[in-house]
Amino acid sequence: MNAFSIDPENQSTNSEEGIAGDRRSDRRYDITLELRWKLVRRRRVLDTGTGTTLDLSSGGILFESERQLPAGGVVELSISWPVLLHNVAPLQLVVTGRVVRAAGRRAAIRMSQHEFRTARTSGDNRSAMAATAEVRSSSLLFSNANRNHNQGKLQ
Repeated sequence: MNAFSIDPENQSTNSEEGIAGDRRSDRRYDITLELRWKLVRRRRVLDTGTGTTLDLSSGGILFESERQLPAGGVVELSISWPVLLHNVAPLQLVVTGRVVRAAGRRAAIRMSQHEFRTARTSGDNRSAMAATAEVRSSSLLFSNANRNHNQGKLQ
């Protein structure tokens, strides 16, 4: 349980304690993923850096960066997603949001936009993916040619 959770067995009827507890309505998932961030104002990139997610939900993300981000700032996060598209292409979750809380190297953002994009890959990765695709298409051509050859023998 995190520092902001309310233990249902120890809930108090005191309204002050209820206000101090976790009031977020979205379920949070503890997950550590690499990310790159951009601090943006009026479509200009003011600063960039890297970090890792600590937890995320459908409404926000808590992450750790190598330096403190300003509360109220708008950031774009590019998060390396752990699942491949069609078991081949790496994905990134790209999120835009406002920093609602910052303490030390930790920052929490409220998401305003999010989308999945295929991740850019390095030249080595790209050639490996192309080789995989080439092998798959060669296998498909071979199996089609073999099937056609075998059908000719049956007739």
